[in-house]
Amino acid sequence: MYESYWQLHSRPFDDGADAKFYYPSEVHQGALLKLRYVVENARGAALLAGAAGSGKSLVAGSLKRQLDDSYSPFVQVVFPQMSVRELLAYLAAEMGAMTNPSSAAPIDESVRRLQHFLTENTRRGYHAVVAVDEAHLLVDGDALDTLRLLMNFEAGGKPALTLVLIGQPQLLPALERLPALEARLGVKCLLRPFNLEETISYVSHRLTAAGATHEIFTSEALTALYELTGGNPRRINRLGDLALLIGYAEEQVRINAPQVEAVCNELVTVSPE
Repeated sequence: MYESYWQLHSRPFDDGADAKFYYPSEVHQGALLKLRYVVENARGAALLAGAAGSGKSLVAGSLKRQLDDSYSPFVQVVFPQMSVRELLAYLAAEMGAMTNPSSAAPIDESVRRLQHFLTENTRRGYHAVVAVDEAHLLVDGDALDTLRLLMNFEAGGKPALTLVLIGQPQLLPALERLPALEARLGVKCLLRPFNLEETISYVSHRLTAAGATHEIFTSEALTALYELTGGNPRRINRLGDLALLIGYAEEQVRINAPQVEAVCNELVTVSPE
């Protein structure tokens, strides 16, 4: 809607895993490097934790893109709240271990098929990766322990798959209650919010990726964006997008701090009164 007004070829603050909008901050690049180390060295598991909107999906997407074809299959579980039987059947189906997948498949059948597939997969020179999004939703069930047991499938003395658990910080105390799983974690990565300098650089990166060639947010507006969002990327995206929309509607030349604050107060902050 506002792209042509601001001379952009796309919306700079849309959420999603588009590679061109990935901002290589120190904390995100550090997490990505650690995850690559775990996968490329066939370690059993890794943890990527962070608050909602901290960029976990972008890091996971970058991991998948950067791994070469030998790390296959790469299975991403985006809705992990399944029974153990459903989870095992889903993984078997996504890996191609079942020709006629069914969520009603008995657990022992799914396990046998997974074990056979992973053994053959490793023999052919591949290494499987299972990335579980929203893993904090599994804290009250048996699914985490089931995923741990999958790491017992080995070939050549190494795990036949690497498990990447991706979730919010409440996953950390849950893992402390599962020492057998925590002991298998090769690395733990925690994504922190951006500081002011990183927030300014992040906004500049997103705008440039969207085609911006001139200043749109004043320096004071960028400081306001940081202070109002706490450096959380998703909150920055939401407030930045709304500021561009209102700036377009009001035919502003640039977006300043009072405008960012007004947008936050009127459209983002919800008051019960």
